[in-house]
Amino acid sequence: MRVAMYYNNRDVRLEEMPKPEAGPGELLVKVVSSGICGSDVMEWYRIKRAPLVLGHEIAGDIEAVGEGVEEYKVGDRVFVSHHVPCMKCRYCMSGHHSTCDTLRSTNYFPGGFSEHIRVPAINLKHGVFVLPEELTYEDGVFIEPMACVVRGFKLMRFFPGKTVLVLGSGIAGLMNIKLAKAMDAGRVIATDVSQYRLDAAKRFGADAVIEASEAVPALVAEANDGRKADFVIVSTGAEQAMLQAFDCVDRGGTILMFAPPMPGTEVCIPIGDLWKDEVTITTTYAGSPEDIADTIELLRSGRVKVRDMITHRFGLADAGKGFELVAKAQDSIKVVIEPQR
Repeated sequence: MRVAMYYNNRDVRLEEMPKPEAGPGELLVKVVSSGICGSDVMEWYRIKRAPLVLGHEIAGDIEAVGEGVEEYKVGDRVFVSHHVPCMKCRYCMSGHHSTCDTLRSTNYFPGGFSEHIRVPAINLKHGVFVLPEELTYEDGVFIEPMACVVRGFKLMRFFPGKTVLVLGSGIAGLMNIKLAKAMDAGRVIATDVSQYRLDAAKRFGADAVIEASEAVPALVAEANDGRKADFVIVSTGAEQAMLQAFDCVDRGGTILMFAPPMPGTEVCIPIGDLWKDEVTITTTYAGSPEDIADTIELLRSGRVKVRDMITHRFGLADAGKGFELVAKAQDSIKVVIEPQR
């Protein structure tokens, strides 16, 4: 079968691999749509394991079921989660599924940028979801990243009517904007260094957009009746945005560190001010099976629409073009690879 083999952001090659087979308790899934995630182009994170087949935002069809599989059948349209928790360790039992050792070690084979994937038994048990008829395969590629956003909103204990500031309007920021609007935020403000992304933020629901600069805190207050933001979501790994979050959050507010920072990143926290103003700082990583189920319902019901964020579609042979677009972070939002063409 064909795969897009990742060597670096400028070197993604169309190669051949043996087609995997479904063993006992496993599935073989034909990948129809596969999204490129911002984390796929983090060379500091990926290149140390290269060459490898990336891709973890997939939707497709079950092509074969292994011995003993009864819950699914050939032809089912499915989303498959690449990382799944064990659901029984101390972290899972306390609600911190994304810190589970099993979640951080599981995956399907060889990766979503291939014509087929083999789904291990544990992924089948906790990470396979049949797509409702209302959802397309392209909707399906948003399930994993949107589940991360859904989890973030739970962890920061979001409630309606409050002001949300999204620092960074890449695909992660835009999904946070969409969910904030769907959950009845009082006002949504977005920042970015790119006018292209600011235009997208406005188009997808931001009530005000601000070019990222040192003046962001003052401009946030100007756009919010003189007040700071109740919820600040840092959707970029830029150190400047992390520092701005401390100056933009209101008393009693919450900062959600959503985007992964570069290894070794350290920022100086004005702990006295945060202590005095009862500010909460929280983080989020990945989504649990419950978050995925909640996300599927959000998409199925139409409360959150995602397909309008797709700007580019490529066949497997042109996956490298998609990686270059996402890595440049200029004139694309969501890039989708279609391995069957």
